[in-house]
Amino acid sequence: MQKIVECVPNFSEGRDLEKIERIVNVFRAKENIKLLDYSSDKDHNRMVVTAIGEPETMKNCIIEAVGVAIETIDLTKQKGQHPRLGAVDVIPFIPIKGMTIEEADTLAKEVGKAVSEKYRLPVYFYEKSASAEHRQNLAAIRKGEFEGLVEKMKLPEWKPDSGPEERHPTAGATVIGARMPLIAFNVNLHTSNFEIADKIAKKVRHTGGGLRYCKAMGIDLKEQGLMQVSMNLTDYTKTSIYQAVEMIRFEAQRYGVSVAGCELIGLLPLQAVVDTTSYYLGLEGFSTKQILETHLME
Repeated sequence: MQKIVECVPNFSEGRDLEKIERIVNVFRAKENIKLLDYSSDKDHNRMVVTAIGEPETMKNCIIEAVGVAIETIDLTKQKGQHPRLGAVDVIPFIPIKGMTIEEADTLAKEVGKAVSEKYRLPVYFYEKSASAEHRQNLAAIRKGEFEGLVEKMKLPEWKPDSGPEERHPTAGATVIGARMPLIAFNVNLHTSNFEIADKIAKKVRHTGGGLRYCKAMGIDLKEQGLMQVSMNLTDYTKTSIYQAVEMIRFEAQRYGVSVAGCELIGLLPLQAVVDTTSYYLGLEGFSTKQILETHLME
């Protein structure tokens, strides 16, 4: 059976179109690689690429993309609303077809070893690839960001899993690992008060006593004059999109704030769309079998 892996690398560049195109071009016109999506945001100053392909081809493609990112992104000059540890901030590998999470983990570690050796880049392994429990959560590894990395790496508990034990001068460090699919989903709010978005994010996320499989933070969308609750839903079957949206809407009402709109970053599973449609339309027993296009793919 053919093995297919999805990779969703996050790059710390969302403003310079020339740099964005240089990175994305690595994923174009590659045999056994399909570029599914890429999106960038000026406020976040971040780009997310989604690609699928055969494991060995994907491995080589990601190694090349990391090299291009290191050449083009200088974190000493980069600022944005989204936290970042490296020029290539995080590289998750997700098993899609004919692969186990253990095989995705093996691939992640092979890529981590390769980029650390080739580019003298410190690498941390997270999620299913984590070497210790305190390294499973991306937010914990990223805490302190690029600017705090020099001091953080001096601590024994934050020694990199692969590569040099000092920060790359312009590219920081990279976090790599295997994980199951997640949904990157944002809710924009009609307010210019960051404190409101921050308080709502803290209420919604799991660490604040909110939804179990939700990570959230407040973001200031200066160009749009809005605030945002930016989320990662790490298990959409247990924390759904509609649960997150409705909880944000409920919390926002306390401050007299309304939802301005929602934003999907990258791709999401069809079942997540079905679940959300069922909830908002009140459809009983609705399933993927009732979607025409699913029969065309059989």
